[in-house]
Amino acid sequence: MSPVVTRRPVPYPALGGCFEQDDIDAASAVLNEAAGPNPNFLAVSYEAEFQAAFARHEGAAHCEAVNSCGTALDLCMMVLKIGPGDEVITTPLTFICTASTAAARGARVVFADIDPRTLCLNPEAVEGKITSRTKAIIPVHFGGLAADIESFDRISAATGIPIIYDSAHAVGARSRGRPLGGCGQASCYSFQSNKNMTTLGEGGAVTTNDPEFTEQVRLRKTFGYVYGPQLRVTTIGFNYRLTKPQLAVGRTQLAKVDRINTQKRAAMRRLTELLADVEEIIRPPDFPDDHAAHLYTVRIDSRRVNISRSELLEYLKREYEIGTAIHYPAVWSWEVLQQLDHDRRDCPVAENVCGEILSLPVTAQSTEEDLEYIAWGLKQTLAALRRAV
Repeated sequence: MSPVVTRRPVPYPALGGCFEQDDIDAASAVLNEAAGPNPNFLAVSYEAEFQAAFARHEGAAHCEAVNSCGTALDLCMMVLKIGPGDEVITTPLTFICTASTAAARGARVVFADIDPRTLCLNPEAVEGKITSRTKAIIPVHFGGLAADIESFDRISAATGIPIIYDSAHAVGARSRGRPLGGCGQASCYSFQSNKNMTTLGEGGAVTTNDPEFTEQVRLRKTFGYVYGPQLRVTTIGFNYRLTKPQLAVGRTQLAKVDRINTQKRAAMRRLTELLADVEEIIRPPDFPDDHAAHLYTVRIDSRRVNISRSELLEYLKREYEIGTAIHYPAVWSWEVLQQLDHDRRDCPVAENVCGEILSLPVTAQSTEEDLEYIAWGLKQTLAALRRAV
């Protein structure tokens, strides 16, 4: 790689995928319809069409569109009747809602360790945390790489404990060629802004192969309504629905997410090549075609470098205008979870990894010049900080 000397900003992207003319047209059509002679924002047909399309794409029998992955997880906790006295096992390396939705129902969150290579929840560590109070296990497909589905299937079959997958990073991901939407009891997806597909900033879905489970999710996302000759309310529910403009754009975003994933995988593979000679950085595992390529997350190898992550991020931003993000601080480190009775014992890999990780700004639109500049800036930063130590 030839030296790059022209400083230019490469910020961490606020938008994970891309919006194009078809997305604009889809949103405009809804607004034009609302401005017509029979205006409404009722989303009935739009919802059914999007849900059917998303279920097909993710290999599930059923889908319920909701307004975030957090509400998707919350709905699953409600359907499973998670409550005080129960325990839910999950990963420390995740966004807070993976744990907080269980805590919000009064359950005790139990953290199990992660695999140091994949950064996904380690099934062996999970087995060591199961008790008679365990009512659910929530693995995360971290960064878009599928968790160990087969091992979690075995755990569920042996114990009867349902697996709820946090698939926030994983639209379009596969495991051994199999889509993820029908795995476990259910999968919960995110269409938030920085995901590879987004429904105008927020959104999500629950997929499952269980018709009764999806009906219980549908009831709770729509005030508990049972439709028929006479409207009935049979359970406590909420308004967790997506809006008509979001569902319209969801269809156009879904139609391109595989292309976005492919473009991001190619860019991530290239950046991995460019960082091959950087000993201080632990690069992510390969990006096979099954990978949804949401995050490009590296680790500072604490065995080889005597600088802090904060020093590295600050120098990258100040000297080279390269943006980064941390995905994630250990979820137990958030103040609210420190106030609760949760189990963080025996998670040495997660303890270490959460202090080392950083995500680099790779998008579907990243050019060769962008990737070379990121790699060059990171190498220059490490060299400068190495000399300063």
